[in-house]
This record gives sequence, C-alpha cells and structure tokens, in this order.
Amino acid sequence: MEAKVKVKEKYNWPVTILLILGLITVIFPLYLTVVIAFKQPTEMTNSVSGILSLPASWSLSNFREAMRVTDFWHSLFNSFLITGVTVILSVTLHSMIGYAVGRNKAKSKWYNFIYLYIVSGMFVPFAILMMPLVKETAKLGLANIAGVIICYVVFYMPMNLMLYAGYLTNIPLALEEAARVDGATTWRTYWTIIFPIMRPMHATVAVITALSVWNDVMTPLVIMSGSGLNTLPLAQLNFQTQFGTNYNLAFASYLLALLPILVFYVICQKQILNGVVNGAVK
Repeated sequence: MEAKVKVKEKYNWPVTILLILGLITVIFPLYLTVVIAFKQPTEMTNSVSGILSLPASWSLSNFREAMRVTDFWHSLFNSFLITGVTVILSVTLHSMIGYAVGRNKAKSKWYNFIYLYIVSGMFVPFAILMMPLVKETAKLGLANIAGVIICYVVFYMPMNLMLYAGYLTNIPLALEEAARVDGATTWRTYWTIIFPIMRPMHATVAVITALSVWNDVMTPLVIMSGSGLNTLPLAQLNFQTQFGTNYNLAFASYLLALLPILVFYVICQKQILNGVVNGAVK
C-alpha cells in the first residue's frame, strides 16, 4: 500500500496579518458610527470607555432629529436626482465617447490625441477650477442642480473614458465586422451589440460615479450656494457649528445617507469585479 503523504499547509502570515489589520481598520470606525448614532449626548464622555461602550438604550430619537434638522426627504430627493441623472448621462455619453475614441486611437493620431487630452483631465485639481466654475455657472444661469449635473458629467469623463476604452480591447472586432456585413450601421452596431456587451463596465462606471457624486460636498457647495437647495452631504454641515459638532446627530445622519448607496452597490457588485479587471487591460 502506498503511504499517504501529509502535505503541511503553509500560511502567508504577513499577508494574513495585513488582512486582519485592514479588517479592523474598516470595522472599528463603522462600530463607532453605529454606537455613537444611538447614544444620547449625556452618554458621551471624554474617556475612551465612554465612547466605545454600547448605548444604555437603543433609541431612534437621534435619527428622527437628524431627519428634521437636515430636511431629510427633500435633501434625499435632491441627492437622488443629481446622482441618478449623472449616472445615466455618464453611462450613455461616456460609453459612446469611449467607443469612438477607443476603436480609433490605435490607428489615428488625432483620436489618440483626443484620448490623452481627455484623460489628462484627471490630473487637474478641483481647487483650480472652483472659482472659474462659480463665475461661469452664475453667468449662464446654471447655479442650480442642472449646473452641478453638467459639472459632474464633465469631471468624471476622463476616468470613465479610460475604463471604457480599456474594456473595448476585450471585445473582438469580428463582431462589428459581421454586423456591417449584415448591413448594420455603426449606430445600430453600437446599441445592439457593443453596448449590451459592456454591461459589466456600465455597472463599474455607475457605482464609481454614484459613490463620488453621492458623497461630494464641494461641487454643490460652491455652485448651489445661496439657492436654498441642499444635498445630503450639504445638509449634514448643519451639525457643525462654530462651537462644536453634534456627533450623535451627525453620525445618525451619516448612517441614513449610507443606506441608499450601499443598496445600490450590493445590487451591482456582481458586475463590478469583472468590469474593473477587464477595463484595466490595455
């Protein structure tokens, strides 16, 4: 009989330790957010044990007060409107631009220049654009939600173009050639063949764009200032005053703002990994 050879399992301890530290880094702030959101201000002390301890009673009063202070439903609607329209426009416009540029940049210096020119926009800091944007949107009558959406569509074009152009390298040209032989136009080929195939990248672009737009404060702050309109991040600035911050209400509001985008991510997560991996191939 052949002797059974026992294979000794080896653990990569450095990687395991890093993963554990990473897990603690994520879980610890989330734990503090949940605990502080349910605590009353009187339970907050300067001691570490007072902050880390569980609430004496799990009450939703902080959440109700946070919703009142932030005018939650109106702010939530504005955030949904800005994020939803931005995502739809980004997926539609940026995928078309990515298709046009990505298919031609290898054989045309002009398209390659356009690609590099647009992608270089990722390296322009928002601080440089902030004051010109405020003046231009005011002059054009776009110091409102429409102006914010237009700015977002332009801001995220460089990253999304790079992702779409990279993803197109995984789609064989034979599919388009076969469609042309059958008499399909470029427009029809794109919408009936290419656009559905890029669904994983659509999900990736949608989540990345939605996360960035949903959590952004600066763009709505500088453009919609004085309009009386608030997004959730803008409304949460009400918890910060000259004399301090109401952490209990602020953390409760943060949890409320987290739930919609978390649900959106869970719905799209199956497509995201495939889209990121394939989009990185150039």
